[in-house]
Amino acid sequence: MLARYVRNKSSSAGWRRQREAPFGRGAAWQARRLPWLLMTSLAVLLLSACASPQVTQALIAVTLFADGSTYRIELPAGSTVQQAFDKAGVLLTELDRSEPPLFTLLSDGAVIRLIRVREEFEVEKVIIPFERQIIQNETLPVGETRLSQPGENGVREITYRRLFENDQEISRTEVKSVTIKEPAPEIWMVGSQALFTSLPIPGRLAYLSAGNAWVMQSSTGERKAVVTTGDLDGRIFSLSPDRRWLLFTRDLKQEGVINTLWAARVDTEKTTLVDLKAANVVHFAQWSPDSKQVAYSTVEPREAAPGWQANNDLQLVRVSPGGLLAPTTTLVETNAGGFYGWWGTDYAWSPAGDRLLYARPDGIGFYDFEAESLTPFYNLLPFRTGSNWAWTPGSSWAPNGGMLYLVDHVAPPGAPDAEASQSFDLVALPLEGAKVTLVSRVGMFAYPVVSPLLTEPPAPGDFMVAYLQSLSPEQSENSRYRLAVMDRDGSNRQLLFPAEGVAGLEPQRVAWSPAPLEDEGYVIALVYQGNIWLVSVQDGTAQQITGDNLTVRIDWR
Repeated sequence: MLARYVRNKSSSAGWRRQREAPFGRGAAWQARRLPWLLMTSLAVLLLSACASPQVTQALIAVTLFADGSTYRIELPAGSTVQQAFDKAGVLLTELDRSEPPLFTLLSDGAVIRLIRVREEFEVEKVIIPFERQIIQNETLPVGETRLSQPGENGVREITYRRLFENDQEISRTEVKSVTIKEPAPEIWMVGSQALFTSLPIPGRLAYLSAGNAWVMQSSTGERKAVVTTGDLDGRIFSLSPDRRWLLFTRDLKQEGVINTLWAARVDTEKTTLVDLKAANVVHFAQWSPDSKQVAYSTVEPREAAPGWQANNDLQLVRVSPGGLLAPTTTLVETNAGGFYGWWGTDYAWSPAGDRLLYARPDGIGFYDFEAESLTPFYNLLPFRTGSNWAWTPGSSWAPNGGMLYLVDHVAPPGAPDAEASQSFDLVALPLEGAKVTLVSRVGMFAYPVVSPLLTEPPAPGDFMVAYLQSLSPEQSENSRYRLAVMDRDGSNRQLLFPAEGVAGLEPQRVAWSPAPLEDEGYVIALVYQGNIWLVSVQDGTAQQITGDNLTVRIDWR
């Protein structure tokens, strides 16, 4: 480099050329390079124009108060309250809440407060005071008072939900209430004058009065209170064929439960109550002919009328002599139950106990234990009530099990609206043979009841049929009735009670005496104006045997 510089020092032009020479190019090269430089500059400008501008997002400052601490936090604008908690590292539970709510968008200077929420459940036992009941007792002298049952308080367990905000209780709400022990009422018997002559009677006559169950034995003056809880609802009330047990339902005022099914041992000095662990029994429960099993059907409670939806099922539970229960067996599962099946199905044991008669608004049939199924037998014309109830035919087995007595709904030929017909006949249905109409226009609530096999006149060795005759057959739904009897073939019909021209009977199933009374022969027990009357089958004479005006159901075995 230095040598070249010296050699060309004499010429200024040569100097300039040699000064440029180290870069290796001259003017011609510069001319060729210019377009490339212009294109490169243009590309850089275009790329710069396409690039996004780098803008810094604005921050906001908020203050958060939580758990006794204060947090001052910077967040990007547009953040929510939840994001402020996340930034502060404060964890929230499902019950916790904030002011403002978690979804709120924050502004600069916002203040957030955390409210810690927790709940506790507290169980409290409350005493249910027992009630005092006073029952008129015609077996005690007038003015005498006797304590029949001491009262005992019940216990209710109530669960409360307590809600706290920042450890301060803000509410206490009842969420559950369970009665773990029912109160037992204190019952006093008060003697009242016996207005009616005492009569000797066979078997046991049970009756339901003022929610309590009583039994007469030996005579109408010998009375024993067997269930004194005051809560029998009367839907089920019947004695076992061996007269040792009383089957009944109780309304325990439990939410969502219509009633519960119970049995009471009535042939011992001290009554034993047995809870059969069955609820919502409205239409049917009955002892088997051997008094060892109870068959029943259930419903499901509903708020709408009539207050239930029928299951149309059939259950069976075995009860030991000591009151122990075997596991319940389901014979018929829940089903639609045919026409008007929402109302329910009634059943009745055959005398031999080998089958059960079922009765529905649209027909009758049998449950056969061998076949383990329902078999239709006779179709009925359903009756359209136009209301929230359905008509189910009253029926009864003959003592030998070969005949059924049934209320049949019929319509005149050519009737424009057959289901609205007000015609009801009492018919006999042989299990093998044709239907025989025994009484026409009897009324929808005739409830035929067959007598035991008679041991003396009017038909020794035979049987009779008691039924109710409507006083207004064309309006039998609202009609009163008179007690009538006839021979098994429909002959020798007699209207017995009450006398013509006085108020009739409310619809009911009457009860035959299990044997003839001394000097009276066979009688029929019934409820008239709240009292029990015994009506002679021979001559129709009637005698009142109770006077409390509170009796609603009877059974006699």
